Amino acid sequence: MADRLSHSKLLALGLLVLIVADMMLALGSTWIVIGLGVALWGLHMGITQGLLATMLADAAPPERRGTAFGIFGLLTWLTMLVASALAGWLWARFCSPITFSAGALFCVLGLCGIAFRPGKDRTAESG
Repeated sequence: MADRLSHSKLLALGLLVLIVADMMLALGSTWIVIGLGVALWGLHMGITQGLLATMLADAAPPERRGTAFGIFGLLTWLTMLVASALAGWLWARFCSPITFSAGALFCVLGLCGIAFRPGKDRTAESG
């Protein structure tokens, strides 16, 4: 897929898959629906995780790639800590469907960020 789609489009696809997975997990009432939601969550991870590393390597100057990956790892850890705390609070205070719905909402915000990012070169994104 990475050979046929731009990185931004592939990242957007991964977020769309995660939105569907989150909504299946939020609204699913049978083990089959929940299982499909978990499978789609895994598909999202397969689409996006290697892609993020590739995008970082492409964006960082060669002499700063190690530093870029270190900072990326730190920021990833920090955001996962905050996200996990928020998810735990939502789950305990409200319910699991609210937690997964909030995840889908954050994905929608991410898609908006991809679609409307400043300085986007539309000709480079045509692929």
